[in-house]
Amino acid sequence: MTFTADAEGRCQVFTWDATTGRARQVTDRPGGTLHCAIDQDARVWWFDEDADGRGQWRFRPFDGGEDRPGLEGVPDGAPRGLALTPAGTVAVATATDRGTTVHIGPRGGRARTVGRIEGHAVLVGISPDGRCLAVGGPAGSERAVTVLSPDGTVRAVLRGGPDGGHLWALGFRPPRGADSDHPDHPDATDSTDSTDSTDSTDSTDSTDESGTRVGPGDGDSELLLVRQHRDRYVLAVWRPVSGLSTWEWCAFDTEITASWYPDRDAVLIRQERHGRSLLHRADPVRRSVALVPTPPGTLLAAAARPGGDVHYLWTSAAHPPRMVSTAGTLLPPLGTVEGTVPGDHREVWTPGPDGPVHSLLALPDDPVPAPAVFLVHGGPADHDRDAYDGVVHSLVASGFAVVRVNYRGSTGYGPRWRHAYPDGVGLTQVRDLASVRADLVRRGLVRADATALWGSSWGGYLALLAAGVDPAPWRAVVAVKPVADCAAAHRAGTPALRALDERLFGGTPDTVPEAYARSSPVRHVSRVRAPLLVVAAERDDKCPPAQVRDYLRALAGAGVRHEAMWLDTGHDGYDGRDHVAVLRRAIGFLDRELRRSGRPGSRAPDRPAGHT
Repeated sequence: MTFTADAEGRCQVFTWDATTGRARQVTDRPGGTLHCAIDQDARVWWFDEDADGRGQWRFRPFDGGEDRPGLEGVPDGAPRGLALTPAGTVAVATATDRGTTVHIGPRGGRARTVGRIEGHAVLVGISPDGRCLAVGGPAGSERAVTVLSPDGTVRAVLRGGPDGGHLWALGFRPPRGADSDHPDHPDATDSTDSTDSTDSTDSTDSTDESGTRVGPGDGDSELLLVRQHRDRYVLAVWRPVSGLSTWEWCAFDTEITASWYPDRDAVLIRQERHGRSLLHRADPVRRSVALVPTPPGTLLAAAARPGGDVHYLWTSAAHPPRMVSTAGTLLPPLGTVEGTVPGDHREVWTPGPDGPVHSLLALPDDPVPAPAVFLVHGGPADHDRDAYDGVVHSLVASGFAVVRVNYRGSTGYGPRWRHAYPDGVGLTQVRDLASVRADLVRRGLVRADATALWGSSWGGYLALLAAGVDPAPWRAVVAVKPVADCAAAHRAGTPALRALDERLFGGTPDTVPEAYARSSPVRHVSRVRAPLLVVAAERDDKCPPAQVRDYLRALAGAGVRHEAMWLDTGHDGYDGRDHVAVLRRAIGFLDRELRRSGRPGSRAPDRPAGHT
């Protein structure tokens, strides 16, 4: 296998040989390396990017050797997908300011362009025979998947359906083994109304009843998808001959992702539900779903292996991540935190207008109520997990309670929760944060006079917004790489984030200016009372630095006490030193602000006990 892990404070790519039980470090890039893959011939792939997040895919043999470009002639860009066939065909997608471009060619050979897509798109996969490529998008859409031929011909456009549900492509089915005698997957509910097509000019192709182009060998092109359908998430498959078919018998009430078993007609499903993960095995022949036993907690990744073995990366709030095999296969140990994770880890449900709000609570060993830090997750299509978090560890070891709220808009609680924004973008989430804080104060778990917000990215945006819209509950705010002005961030941001903004707000800043203004932290600066620590990145293309500078100037003009910390990085960083620097600065800031009225002489140690 190949995986990423820590190497002296930086994320780097490693390989693991199960026959020898040895791991080997592959990359040693100064800026770290995150994206990696392994192909059928055990070539190890990684994305070689610069400080701005642009670069190219490279590969080398599993046992070492010379690095080579994945494809020759592909301009540098941001990674938007890598797809590989058993025969050595390579497809890559890279993004620039002008959109996303898909290239194809033999491994290490000359690339040719498949197509250019305006806006944000992601290459999901390539069929084993190389005849079909699946692209999610365009324009960041979660409602469309385009299937292309290698020559760029549009073979099908798959949509979520008349109810407006979203559709996500997951990947093509791997090739069957030569001795496979399993019957084909049965269709459940045909959804030919969800398939658009183009006319064929190739005399070797035919057209099926739904209008989808069919060519020789297309029986090997079977694409797995997830469809939001009637407030549930349902698996579906697309084939060139029969079109899109929904497996109505395989439906879940919260978000799922899935992948094929490599040597049998089965699908491994990972479900995110109420801050934890579940694994399921779906059998399309029997139309049955069975639970794959795993410990309570979160599965950060899972993959089926030949023979029915499943490898997964498991963690919980009290246990750092570790790799597990359901068949007992030896897997590499991870260099994570040793010893006991401090804190009393529990969950809390707070009544709310659209249903109860779920929070993960970590209490320090000191008596409660304790000064509390609300760690606000980003996204917004994400959620806080019952998973180890180094920031939680550090805060709890320093004597703080930590609250992680899965506010409305979070994933893991069903489609209605994910799309519930009754008070407006950001404003709904600010209301949930205040409601949970009040609930925990009533329960005597956190101190009413010592609660703070700490968020990154969209979580940093919510922290700034709450500081101005609802200033009374909060005594300090930490915002890391935040959105501070929604309209300015939209104009300077990436195509993917512009598309996200337009879905959330219902238009652009030019068409719905008041919606953007009402939800922008900069509009509410005059009401901010809590001191702020704002951390920003000079190369950030998701939360651009110019709009953060404008917000800092507005704070100064309003006389709000604040600190600023600037990093010479992009939005995402693979170097642990930057994260440690932010952690130290933030804990020191919170210690000063939340413990001013606390115990005499109380302060956080420079290096919290138990923290690595």
